[in-house]
Amino acid sequence: MRYEHMLTGTFVSRPNRFIAHVLISNEGHGEVEVICHVKNTGRCRELLIPGVKVLVQFHPESAALGRKTEYSLIGVYKERERGGPLLINMDSQAPNQVAYEWLQSIRENPPLPFSQTVDTPSHLTPVIKDIKREVTYDQSRFDLAFQAVLPGGREKNGEKLPAFMEVKGVTLEENGLAMFPDAPTIRGVKHMEELINAHKEGYEAYILFVIQMKEMEAFTPNRKTHPEFAEALKRAKEAGVHILAYDCVVKEDSLSLDMPIPVYLT
Repeated sequence: MRYEHMLTGTFVSRPNRFIAHVLISNEGHGEVEVICHVKNTGRCRELLIPGVKVLVQFHPESAALGRKTEYSLIGVYKERERGGPLLINMDSQAPNQVAYEWLQSIRENPPLPFSQTVDTPSHLTPVIKDIKREVTYDQSRFDLAFQAVLPGGREKNGEKLPAFMEVKGVTLEENGLAMFPDAPTIRGVKHMEELINAHKEGYEAYILFVIQMKEMEAFTPNRKTHPEFAEALKRAKEAGVHILAYDCVVKEDSLSLDMPIPVYLT
């Protein structure tokens, strides 16, 4: 996904979860402090430190659309002891979009694990079709749904495996480990239980952690912050839910899913 009208600035403060104060250049006339909508309601305390370089998006259509702010906070350069600043996209709306774009791009050769529940030769590659967003199932709503069609199955047009995917954005890292969540998430625990139930009903079920940065060695649940989520993720794995973690190519004006990284549950 791409962003337009991107600017760099200096983070000043975050009075509440929804807005931040940022200094940006005023066309060669020094700096001006602007109010930005924070597109991430997580704590982000390790990221939003006064003085750090941030990325903001200007919305020239804000007045016409009735927006309260002309800017959105999109990314931050996290200072590290080694390796220089790490660019992290902190837009909480981005993971679902890049996951959707990724599924669209891999439809003919998906690098996804599938349960061995169909009578289809293992060398045949499934094709992903009918990708949908925000799909309701029973009392649940999943971020993505699709059909994995395995050629040569019992049906005339191939064996169809209906699948659900829940997507989580990851902006927290410590010493090369990407971690989720950065705050307790009852909703996240509920999503794990819903995926387990869907899998029991015969659906392929996936949880995709979108690591909104590069250079991570692995992903692990943040057990210290929310042990209940870590246990729920472990139960999901044991129940047959596929757990995926992919890092991203992060640029100042774009974000795209890139490479899988190891997942450590303990």
